[in-house]
Amino acid sequence: MVTVNAMGDNCPIPVIKTKKAMQALTGSETIEVLVDNEIAVQNVTKLAKEQGGEVSSEKLGEKEYKVTIKMQGAPAADAEVVCTPDQKGDLIVVVSSDRMGTGNDELGKVLIKGFIYAVTQLDTLPKKMLFYNGGATLTTEGSDSIEDLKSLEAQGVEILTCGTCLDYYHLKDKLVVGGVTNMYSIVESMAEAGKIIRP
Repeated sequence: MVTVNAMGDNCPIPVIKTKKAMQALTGSETIEVLVDNEIAVQNVTKLAKEQGGEVSSEKLGEKEYKVTIKMQGAPAADAEVVCTPDQKGDLIVVVSSDRMGTGNDELGKVLIKGFIYAVTQLDTLPKKMLFYNGGATLTTEGSDSIEDLKSLEAQGVEILTCGTCLDYYHLKDKLVVGGVTNMYSIVESMAEAGKIIRP
């Protein structure tokens, strides 16, 4: 495990430090990058993906983030150091079920997991993801999508789950990613959205 401490560093320093750590690798290795802002998470994540790394990120606390990169060795190409502005648009994703589509429920659960992972790969991330009714179970203990949702949260995507829904399913104390919202805020967010995706 290689740890890169980029706390307090502004772009491009976190990206440069991560690039140097990647170039020093001699075999398969995991790099942990510590940063203190969402833009750094986005830029380090972008670099890692471009260099073939398997990347995930997590918000550890207020102004404290960890990006984990699994590399199979030093990158083949020389990585370009790029500082892009906040990569979030006015898109909102609303998820009302723990499965996607109708037909086979097991397939639906596989599809919703794939859908949430695909959101992490978008060039422009959503501003918010709203979870209600059966979708509320996806942000709680036991969900297969927690790692992807934590990665999105670390990059500045607001993850919000309906409080009434958590109460109904007795999951209020099992929420592990994002915050709790209400129907008024859900309606307000959807009304203000430039675009809404609903799987």
